[in-house]
Amino acid sequence: MTQFQTILFGGDYNPEQWTKEIWQEDMRLFDLAHINSTTINVFSWATIQPSENEYDFEQLDEIVNMLVERDYKIVFATSTAALPAWLCRRYPEVTRTDFEGRHHHFSHRHNACPNSPVFQYYAKKLAGKLAERYGHLDNVVCWHISNEYGGECYCDNCAKAFRVWLKAKYGTIEAVNKAWNMQFWGHTLYDWDEIVLPNVLGEAIGTEKTAFAGLSLDYRRFMSDSILQNFKDERDAIREFDSKTPVTTNLMGTYKPLDYFKFAKEMDIVSWDNYPAYNTPASFTAMTHDLMRGLKAGQPFMLMEQTPSQQNWQPYNSLKKPGQMRSMSYQAMAHGADTVQFFQLRRSVGGCEKFHGAVIDHVGHEHTRVFREVSQLGVELARLGDQFLGARTPAKVGIIFDWPNYWGLEYASGPTTDLKYVDQIHHYYKELYRRQIDVDMVSLEQDFSQYDLLIAPCLYMVNQEQTRKIEDFVRKGGHFVTTMMSGIVDETDNVHLGGYPGPLKDVLGIWVEEFDALPPEYRENVQFKSGERAKAQLLCDVIHLNDAQALAYYDSQEFYNSYPVVTQNHFENGNAYYVGTMLDEVGLSALFDIILGTLGIESRVLPDGLELKTRRKGDKTYQFLINHTAQKISCDLALTGYDLLSQKQIENITEIPAFDVKIIVQ
Repeated sequence: MTQFQTILFGGDYNPEQWTKEIWQEDMRLFDLAHINSTTINVFSWATIQPSENEYDFEQLDEIVNMLVERDYKIVFATSTAALPAWLCRRYPEVTRTDFEGRHHHFSHRHNACPNSPVFQYYAKKLAGKLAERYGHLDNVVCWHISNEYGGECYCDNCAKAFRVWLKAKYGTIEAVNKAWNMQFWGHTLYDWDEIVLPNVLGEAIGTEKTAFAGLSLDYRRFMSDSILQNFKDERDAIREFDSKTPVTTNLMGTYKPLDYFKFAKEMDIVSWDNYPAYNTPASFTAMTHDLMRGLKAGQPFMLMEQTPSQQNWQPYNSLKKPGQMRSMSYQAMAHGADTVQFFQLRRSVGGCEKFHGAVIDHVGHEHTRVFREVSQLGVELARLGDQFLGARTPAKVGIIFDWPNYWGLEYASGPTTDLKYVDQIHHYYKELYRRQIDVDMVSLEQDFSQYDLLIAPCLYMVNQEQTRKIEDFVRKGGHFVTTMMSGIVDETDNVHLGGYPGPLKDVLGIWVEEFDALPPEYRENVQFKSGERAKAQLLCDVIHLNDAQALAYYDSQEFYNSYPVVTQNHFENGNAYYVGTMLDEVGLSALFDIILGTLGIESRVLPDGLELKTRRKGDKTYQFLINHTAQKISCDLALTGYDLLSQKQIENITEIPAFDVKIIVQ
């Protein structure tokens, strides 16, 4: 099922920055580019509400009427991502206090305290007025609340709200002391008002470490919940006047501060902004698309923003090469996108985003490479129509991605500063990507039963309920893989006693006595029983076998020479695997040869730079073949079917040109 009748093709449009003569030229150029949708009103709060009791919709009415007359689909934003100056001047409490304890003035964007009652009141009121005025229009196909939610606040309003949040969660101050292990360093609390925020003035050790991880974890949860409540407030205000139009907010991939699985539960459709750097691996972009699709258990998503040419805010803002924007757009669709949208449609004349790419460049006409490429893509998408809208990904492999684990692992003081959660997720994902295996990114709350293989790198934080769920998955025949730094602590970062990996010891059939942190230049040798020799890096667990068997051992000068490093445990009808280090590519390949050999999951290794992904709708299968490189790639692929892009029958593919794409339907 899809939320739209056709592929939305367009992006962020800011006519309020331009004269009406430019508006008319924009309409001409949009038609030339085959654009069918615009995202409007993203940063217009100051324009449509010039003072506390005054709303002026005259210009917005003109913009909407212009778009409706030409039958453009409208993604309607609520404008609440940046405060108007009058609101900050009259009510200083609406702006944030940062991690350093500095209270901000009117500035930048995402500058609102999420727990300011004044901000909440005016944001909800504005969202409701917009929905009342425009929600009845057929052309409004999606509501876009705020924009790229992010940041955090440490003001007095947040401190008070945090204490209320804690009372609801723990009930008593004694329970808080236990959860945060406050007897450490003699920090026992006797009153709720003694709780201080974990910023640089409190328990924080820099921006990434903390003296009391339980406190900082709960503040992460609280701040994510607070910002989510802002979204829900605006959504509910919209729903008073428009009960049907889908509501979203644009997410940012693996963005750390917000628990996107919780956000997705409140969103009708997931949307996100894809801005890889010049050196971002195609596998990482693919993984992030899969994460966005996984937020709503495999439902298609919106590609809300990408640049047609270059970013402006990265260290090195390289141009996309000829054809690259097209291939990246189709990569998003291959992984579940049902829209292709850009930031921005016309390049800004000033401000920090004036060098951010756009469909219409500063030259102002259609005679540019980027405009031609956008137009070509627009023709193709119009021809594709609704053929694979709503199509799903038939994945039998799931990788667990969990924001509390993300936070908890990286708050831990030790064992190594180089251990990063997203890097470990990608380390496993890219081996499956190399084999062209479809993957779902899943939450710990989702149903695992549809998967044959479930992978949970660095499942640092796990409770008894989650453990029982994993055990049940394996007991019924599933295959489960986890790694070093798993099963270490509970949800408040207190260690599971009795040996690592805590409650996972039974299903894994092992216990870990200690772990050795390797400096970046160190590697240890690993010998697989199947014959492969690999390298270990980052961490080396000292593993003892209970019921498990060893698949690989250390071949090392260290005292743990000949200790197991990779294990397999038969647990009733399934198998659980443990990897006690960070294996190199040879080691991961050997491991997945063993695992996949028992599962019957098709694995196909293609030449570097090629990606093959599948979506299914009804009795139709759509295979997306994408060249992510600037060179022609020779290959020998027996893919039979009709290529929707070249409109030719395909029987065998021997080469694919630079940045080319095929969508083969069977």
